[in-house]
Amino acid sequence: MNKKNGKRQRRRNLKAGAAAAAALAVLTAGCSGGSPEAGGAASQGSGKEPAKLTNVTYWTGMATQVAATMKSYNEIAMYKELEKRTGVKVDFQHPPQGQEKDQFNLMITGGKLPDVIEHYFINDYPGGPEKAIKDGKIIKLNEYIDKYAPNLKKVLDANPEMKKQVTTDEGSIWGFPFLRGDKALQVYQGLAIRKDWLDKLGLQIPTTIDELYTVLKAFKEKDPNGNGKADEIPYLMRAFTPATGELNSSAAILGAYGISYGFYHENGQVKYGPVEPGYKEYLTLMNKWYKEGLLDKDFAATDNKLLDAKITGNQLGVTVMNTGGGIGKYMNLMKGKDPNFKLVAIPYPVLKKGDKQLWGQIDFIFNGKAASISSSNKNIEETVKWLDYGYSEEGHMLMNFGIEGVSYKMENGYPKFTDLVMKNPNGLPVQQAMAQYARSSWDGMFVQDKRYLEQYAELPEQKESLKVWAEPTNERRMPLVTPNREESGKYASIMSDINTYRDEMYSKFIMGVEPLENFDKYVQTLKGMGLEEAVKIQQAALERYNKR
Repeated sequence: MNKKNGKRQRRRNLKAGAAAAAALAVLTAGCSGGSPEAGGAASQGSGKEPAKLTNVTYWTGMATQVAATMKSYNEIAMYKELEKRTGVKVDFQHPPQGQEKDQFNLMITGGKLPDVIEHYFINDYPGGPEKAIKDGKIIKLNEYIDKYAPNLKKVLDANPEMKKQVTTDEGSIWGFPFLRGDKALQVYQGLAIRKDWLDKLGLQIPTTIDELYTVLKAFKEKDPNGNGKADEIPYLMRAFTPATGELNSSAAILGAYGISYGFYHENGQVKYGPVEPGYKEYLTLMNKWYKEGLLDKDFAATDNKLLDAKITGNQLGVTVMNTGGGIGKYMNLMKGKDPNFKLVAIPYPVLKKGDKQLWGQIDFIFNGKAASISSSNKNIEETVKWLDYGYSEEGHMLMNFGIEGVSYKMENGYPKFTDLVMKNPNGLPVQQAMAQYARSSWDGMFVQDKRYLEQYAELPEQKESLKVWAEPTNERRMPLVTPNREESGKYASIMSDINTYRDEMYSKFIMGVEPLENFDKYVQTLKGMGLEEAVKIQQAALERYNKR
């Protein structure tokens, strides 16, 4: 990247960090903090009092830390308290874990929709949120936010970069967004390794692909778990699905080749990673590791439960995980079972020493998830007021920390989690205990507060992981662009076929079911499906986004 583009990228990073900090500053300065009164204000221009809001049907996926101990978000203390404050009872509708996208597609094409749909419309609705508005599925919220959501309006007005991210090219705000309140909150995931295994074998933290290969070979051949069995799984890279996330296949190793698993841009020019020469090099490497038993033979079928079993069963050496739901979770779970068990973050490996780390996990300030109001909602104004509470000062504290005097106490102006969270009497990991009281450890309709993370990442290994995983520049990452109405139908049709074929061939190439000699044929098949047209659409969308 030339100096000019490097400076441009650094300016973008600074703008993103400044926007996140400004968002939290707005809240701490104090928005409208009172509880929303259901039906307390007349509808502007309607001439009559809106109906009192008492019930809301709410569709959303369930976070793993909630599913570990609860069956519904209704059980979270925060939502019980929210009902007391607002008088609104929420009927949560959760799809099975791992089936969120499929169930979203079934739900959104049905007849009567839930009142509120919390999801990634940017990624999962063909044509994006603007098309969902056009199709009559969700409501354009600009005027409603101006009139009935003073807290969210204040946050967005104070943060132009943030507002840009939550607005479509046509100017529509389509949902109440989850927003990162500090740049420190944008990184939470990366590669982690069994440090105790490294120490036992006299090995150093790997920083290049070759060094990582040497470590994985040693994990396979030298019995680091010490049970006398050849049962170690050196590396697990789960196949890409909406449930596991793109990092598992793009940034973790593929990023060393300068590309991603989808669209990216290089100096403003849009490209598609899975047809680039570097992608073939990556597949060749993974095929080699698979043949040598370094890559888990079940990589394409490992869900969260199997992942837990492989880590707590003292088998897995290296994989992608979160700092809280990974390093913190497993270090706590294994304390009594294996006192030597230790996980630490490792840098994203590069091809050669000194190469720049280009790809890693980093969230946008807005991660693409928002609570949209469906066209089936019969009380839009009052639902807007109810959702806006999460962006008020009181709502901010409730969403991030739970109930004062129960899950947290204020000490010198700092919300400090109590032992119910940090030293849970039932022995729950901090991640799961925190999830019983608040949503700060995943997402929701509020501005996330970094003070939760300062306590959530309690272990030194967790704190260090956030620094290690923040090293990549991510300068080639596409922003959250969307096709316009004219492009959306064609783009959705093209990418539906392309994504299915890409994912299918990904596993086949790695497992050797499809010879890598057929890579050029695979590329031509993708082009025959309309890939070049999709690249043009993404290029146009990127240029429109940059003009917002």
